Amino acid sequence: MKVCIGGTFDVLHKGHKTLIDKALELAGKNGLVFIGIATGALIKDKKRHRSEPQRTQAVKEYINTKETKQHVMIQPIVDIYGPLLTHDFDILVASPETAPVAQKINEKRKILNKKPLKIVQIPFVLAADNQPISSSRIKNGEIDSEGNMLA
Repeated sequence: MKVCIGGTFDVLHKGHKTLIDKALELAGKNGLVFIGIATGALIKDKKRHRSEPQRTQAVKEYINTKETKQHVMIQPIVDIYGPLLTHDFDILVASPETAPVAQKINEKRKILNKKPLKIVQIPFVLAADNQPISSSRIKNGEIDSEGNMLA
């Protein structure tokens, strides 16, 4: 299977790791996982984000902790589509936050006469206060990357 995910991956946290783990699981033993790291216009409204190389490195370091047989490709993406309009993939893994983007991608693929991607939505990973873990909450000092309360 060819599976894709995308995001900012700023301050890699438990929610990001769950997304990556699900993509690896769905790809299967000899599958491909594409991880798109948002750059440019996709992150222009994000404040205090780390550089694309720093975010890519954090994802690579996490992947290296996994005993995986899948081929993993990590690349910057400058729009919501990344390579999904020009390359064939089977599955797009999304969070509740990115599910509307996944639908837009499939609408565009339909216009281009490409097969729709199967969208697998994982639930939010919640912090100790039952609110979603997010990079902004971590940067604001509310929680740590595992969702433990700090404030």
